[in-house]
Order: sequence, then C-alpha cells, then structure tokens
Amino acid sequence: MRIGILGLGRIGSFHAETLRGLDAVESLVVTDPFGDAAGRAAERFGAEVAPSPRALLASGVDGIVVAAATDAHPALIRAGVAAGVPVFCEKPVARTMREGVELLDVVRDGGVPVQIGYHRRFDAGFAAARAAVRAGELGALHTVRSTTLDPAPPPAAYVAASGGIFRDCSVHDFDSIRWVTGREVTEVYAVGGNRGAGHIAAAGDADTTGALLTLDDGTVATVSNSRHNLRGYDVRLELHGFADSLAVGLDDRLPLRSAEPGANFPSGTPHAFFLDRFAAAYRAELAAFTEVVAGTRPSPCTVEDALEAGWIAEACTLSLREHRPVTLTEVRSA
Repeated sequence: MRIGILGLGRIGSFHAETLRGLDAVESLVVTDPFGDAAGRAAERFGAEVAPSPRALLASGVDGIVVAAATDAHPALIRAGVAAGVPVFCEKPVARTMREGVELLDVVRDGGVPVQIGYHRRFDAGFAAARAAVRAGELGALHTVRSTTLDPAPPPAAYVAASGGIFRDCSVHDFDSIRWVTGREVTEVYAVGGNRGAGHIAAAGDADTTGALLTLDDGTVATVSNSRHNLRGYDVRLELHGFADSLAVGLDDRLPLRSAEPGANFPSGTPHAFFLDRFAAAYRAELAAFTEVVAGTRPSPCTVEDALEAGWIAEACTLSLREHRPVTLTEVRSA
C-alpha cells in the first residue's frame, strides 16, 4: 500500500522509518511545511514529496499518518475523512475538547476509520496486563498505580504549545488505565509543583504532578508524572487485585536503583527515551494501522477513546488549578 506522512519532525521521521520496514507498505509520500524536512525524508526513505497536504491526498495514497503540530490535527483528520482515506493521527486529537467533540461528529458521519496514536496499547507488557485483568487472574482490582517520568524537560517552545503536563504526558497513563482495567474514571484530585525548569513555570505549567483517580467500580488509581528523572525514562503500571498483583515495566532496564543490600536488579542500562522504551510498540501500532487501511480490523484506538483520556486530563487540569476534587461529569457539561 501507499502511505502518506504529514509532518516530518522527530516522530514523523521515526514513523517514516518504521513504515518503510513494514511488508505491507510499498511506497511513502511525504509533506512538511518546511521543504527541507520533506526533502531530507525523501532522500533518506526513498519517499515522494508532495508540496501540500491536499496534493498528498490527491496522489493516490491508501492511508495517511498525521505527525504534524497539534494545531493542524483537526484540519488534517477532516481532510483525510473527506477524501475517504483512513487516518492515523498522533495524540491529541485537538488542542481543546470542544474541537475534539466537533471532530468526533465529523468522523462518525464520514464513516472513515481514524486511529489515534496511543502506543502503550501495543506494548507487550501492557497487553499482557490487560489480558490478565480480562481473564480474572488478579481478581477484582482495588489499587492501580501508573507512572511516567521523563528524563529531562522538553524545550520551552514545546511546553508553550503542549496544553500542559496532564494533556501532554499524563494522557498516556489515563488511556492505559482505561484500556487495561476496562473501567471509566468518575472523579479526580490533582496536585503539582515546580522544582526545576523555569520555562515550565513561566508557561503556567507544573513539572511534577500527582493525580488520584476514582474508577467507576470504586478502584483507586494514582498517577505520578515528572519532567525530571535524570536516571532515565521510567514508565510503569501496577495492578493490585484481591487475588494477585502484576506490574508492567519491571524489566532489567528500569531506571531505578535498589537500596536493599545485595540486590542487583535492575542491572541493565536504563531506558533513556520514549522511542527507546517503546520502539516495538510503535512498530506494532503502525502495523495495526496497515490492517485498518486494508479493512481487516477496526481502529484499535478511536477518536472516542482519545477524547475519554482528554476529559480526564481536563478534569485534572481544573483540579490542580482550583485545588479541589473534580468529577468527569462537571468538565463534560462545562
């Protein structure tokens, strides 16, 4: 099949390299507002260059991968749906929930599959944890703990456009909790602070946060996020049930030291970056998209899914700002 890529920054170039290695993909067409980026990608990956998104969609592509800036996501998804071309789009769907809800109506009416990029759904550990929960191996859950700790803060320009740590970083934890447990979040209470990078505080954001989530069956979930984890990129999920407990991310490259005498785990080189930690998951995610394009499977992460994680992020953002618990019903009706 012939796949178009819109946006050739860090993640777009990574996706281009991944797609080039998939058996189902015969050719790539790329476009980027910065012509040099498109030219470099064409040379590196043997891709064709389209001068604009419209030209790319008119070039006979079977599916498109949207890796452009967040502000461009709604228009590019709309364009793909209007052209009848299946869309893979990196999160978030849109900068605001209002835009996202409006886009959801367009996608539903268009009948064209759209897959949103929540790559943890394709990680072997997260998938195994979900299967264990579904099989009842843990019994009823009572506690969930999710962690995402970045090794270093993103640059100021990224922070200014990110929408905040809950919308940019924590949404991966929120989506994972929903996907693995099969439950919905009903209420949140969030806290946060700034102990490091000044440009994050200047943007009105927090660099370290904690969120307490109540799920619809009474399970308690905690989410911990930080932009400062110099030892490496730390992503974990713990699931504690009445019959057993299970953890994702406890491999030999876990960026954490044990203080216990004689302990030698973990002994490997710590994960340094998200593309390192989740390389296999990204490949599986795009392989799944080729199946969506071929019509052999439905979207494994829909716009509806992405918006549910977005509502949790919205509630946490409000909770942090107003120092109080916030229900999901409140933010949905605002």
